[in-house]
Amino acid sequence: MSTIRFTAVQNASQRQPIEPMTHQDRSQLFANHVFDKNAMRAYLTKEAYQQVCMAIDKGGQIDRKVADHVAASMRDWALSKQATHYTHWFQPLTGATAEKHDAFFDLTSDGTALENFDGAQLAQQEPDASSFPSGGIRNTFEARGYTAWDPTSPAFIYGTTLCVPTVFVSYTGEALDNKTPLLRALHAVDQAATGVVQYFDKTVNKVIATLGWEQEYFLIDKSLAQSRPDLVLTGRTLLGHAPAKGQQLDDHYFGSIPNRALSYMRELEHDSMLLGIPVKTRHNEVAPNQFELAPIFEEANLSVDHNALLMDIMGKIASRHNLKVLLHEKPFAGINGSGKHNNWSLQTDTGVNLLSPGKTPMRNLQFLTFFINTIKAVKDYEFLLRSSVSSASNDHRLGANEAPPAILSVFIGEHLTKVLDDLENVSEGKLSPKEKTDLKLNVVGKIPEILLDNTDRNRTSPFAFTGNKFEFRAVGSSANCANPMTVLNTVVASQLKAFKKEVDKLIKTKKLKKDDAIFNVLRDYIKKLRPILFEGDGYSETWAKEAKRRGLTNTPKTPDALKARVDKQTISLFEEMRVMNATEVRARYEIQVEEYVMRIQIESRVLGDIARNHIIPTAVKYQNTLIENVRGLKEIYGSEYAKHASEQMELIEKISSYIANINRGVTDMINARKKANAISNNEQRAQLYCNEVLPFFDEIRYHSDRLELLVDDELWSMVKYRELLFLR
Repeated sequence: MSTIRFTAVQNASQRQPIEPMTHQDRSQLFANHVFDKNAMRAYLTKEAYQQVCMAIDKGGQIDRKVADHVAASMRDWALSKQATHYTHWFQPLTGATAEKHDAFFDLTSDGTALENFDGAQLAQQEPDASSFPSGGIRNTFEARGYTAWDPTSPAFIYGTTLCVPTVFVSYTGEALDNKTPLLRALHAVDQAATGVVQYFDKTVNKVIATLGWEQEYFLIDKSLAQSRPDLVLTGRTLLGHAPAKGQQLDDHYFGSIPNRALSYMRELEHDSMLLGIPVKTRHNEVAPNQFELAPIFEEANLSVDHNALLMDIMGKIASRHNLKVLLHEKPFAGINGSGKHNNWSLQTDTGVNLLSPGKTPMRNLQFLTFFINTIKAVKDYEFLLRSSVSSASNDHRLGANEAPPAILSVFIGEHLTKVLDDLENVSEGKLSPKEKTDLKLNVVGKIPEILLDNTDRNRTSPFAFTGNKFEFRAVGSSANCANPMTVLNTVVASQLKAFKKEVDKLIKTKKLKKDDAIFNVLRDYIKKLRPILFEGDGYSETWAKEAKRRGLTNTPKTPDALKARVDKQTISLFEEMRVMNATEVRARYEIQVEEYVMRIQIESRVLGDIARNHIIPTAVKYQNTLIENVRGLKEIYGSEYAKHASEQMELIEKISSYIANINRGVTDMINARKKANAISNNEQRAQLYCNEVLPFFDEIRYHSDRLELLVDDELWSMVKYRELLFLR
């Protein structure tokens, strides 16, 4: 194995950057392989184009005749781009994307060949739908499922395949994917937000949720990654001692991008541009060999699709550059993990960002309305938002001194905190003319000035306001953004719906003017949302105690956090907002619990394999070398050999001790795993894996890492951190 390690190191050290093939301007490349409105305008009739636009903008139906025309036009456009196959591109509950390619090629009854693709193929049966995680919605004997085109997400060509973004539902209509609940949540927030924004602007007919994600990742040489079984099978290093130099000098963040990484980024950005993904920012992250890619914000559904697509193409392009992309939240112990900050806001069809202050008091009152309601939604459903970012991999990152803690809080800065303080003192009921004027001029009217000076930022906050958007920082790098976005938009929709009901009631029963009613409701909300606001150090023990006093959830472990998914309040929320029914909610919970168990189980098996088949044999081999050395010294010095071989004897004893501890740890871990596997209840099994299997990981790792410092480097079989992180 040591030969494999050194061969991998040699290969990595000899790699040269691979130059991208094209140098076209981005404006020429952008969306060139996307069947967007520009392409549709060129290929569709005016009537068909208008009907598709209606379906995109207002959710209308596309009749079969128009669907046939759209499909034929989509086929002609794809063929003009040298496409040979098509696929329904969907997002099952695996967290990844799925595709099954079919050729356009077909035969008629008389044996004539043709390129076929019609309206019926925009919605089709998918065989073996039960093969995807379904949480009991589907059984193996009920395999049928359906995928149907989502017009709000345009078709695109990747390679030679036309990819049609689709929803994925069961035969009985339940959602089997991440996209369907997201679309329902976005519809809910549109309806709720439009109702509220019409207090301020009657011309608004639609509100869209926007999302801008920040994708963090590690780039490792392919040979180095493939030489380590843990990286191949789990996406993270289960063993490995910290290198002498890690990130302690703070010399990586925003540093000069290594040449190989830069070449990779250029090709990734080229393909992203062709696919309509508006990537804009690239840079070194804090950890060595860690990077970030971020786009311009987009409509949330499209942005989620683009991120899912990007994660797929990142891996494909990396392979061409002899690199491996690591999207695991914590692939290396002791250095920063990777997140995917979700920057969320609401925007009207008139182009106004509802979380951005304006130049008039009325516009700023609009801003405060959506700002406070969002925080109130987070306060009421912090436990659910925490669960939306829960995974076995993200557990390693949250609270690890480089990411937000598992306790969900909201950071707004001292200036906006002062604004809320002033609003809280608004008189109950009808405001006097003087009070209203003073409020509008001195509190609400000055918000733009306040925000210009609001430069403070809290990196420990999981949910922070950053000037014109909220940044959900707790989302993990490997996550599908659909999950947290579904939850966030649903809770905000529910809160805005409740807000409008309260305001309308005050206007009707108390005869208050609109702005008086709004101020009164917002004042009451401010008192209720105080517990979620926190400006300090999210890592401190003091905050953990304070959060408990405030009644906030602190669930650092996924099995505990996931319970919020099936809470009565959660099921009631999703049903009321028509995002998911009880069956769909429980199904997702079952899937996530089972996935947690499977991931820890896989890691446990891999760790046991590496420990006993790699680490222990290597240590024994080196120990035998030391024993031979001691035996030789005894032959030379006779009874006095001990004073010459004392260091060797000490090393032999230490190695024996570490080997024994590793072997005992693996045995105990296997026994704990057997105990967990004997439990049929998945919830109980997850708890056992979390509390009785997982703790052995650190114990085995500690002794293995001690051996790494003792064993001859020439014998050590596992590629070391210094090689993984610093070979460029």
